[in-house]
Amino acid sequence: MDLQNEKCVMVIDENLPLGIIANTAAIMGITLGKQMPEAVGADVYDRTGNGHLGIIEFPVPVLKGSAEVIKSVREKLYEPEFSDLTVADFSDLAQGCKTYDEFIEKMKDVSETELNYFGIAICGAKKKVNKLTGSMALLR
Repeated sequence: MDLQNEKCVMVIDENLPLGIIANTAAIMGITLGKQMPEAVGADVYDRTGNGHLGIIEFPVPVLKGSAEVIKSVREKLYEPEFSDLTVADFSDLAQGCKTYDEFIEKMKDVSETELNYFGIAICGAKKKVNKLTGSMALLR
C-alpha cells in the first residue's frame, strides 16, 4: 500500500444522534480492517512492557454529510471509474437488524435505491477519494 497516494475517509450523516454516529464509524472501521488488514500496524509496547494492538497506519478523517449527500456519493461509487476503491457503507436497514442472518435476508428484498445510508467509508487512490469528498467539511 502506497500511503503517499492513498486516502481513507468516512462520511457520516451529521444529523444522526451521537450514539448512532459513533456506532456507524465503529462498524465501518471494523469492516475496513477486515478488507484492508495491511493498513493496520503491528502491535506496540509501552515502556512498562504492556502490549497495545496495532492501529491503522494513517489518518481517517470523518467528514459530515447529509443523508442525500451520502446517497449521491454511494451511487457514484457504483460507476466503473470508482470500482477499484474499497467501500464500506452502513444503512438504516443494517442498523435495525438484530442478527447478521436477519441482515442478509432483509437485504435480499430491498433495492439499493431504498436504502438510507448513515455513513460510508471510502479508501483508495487519493485523487479519486478527493474527487468524491474533497469539498466536505470535518464532522465535529
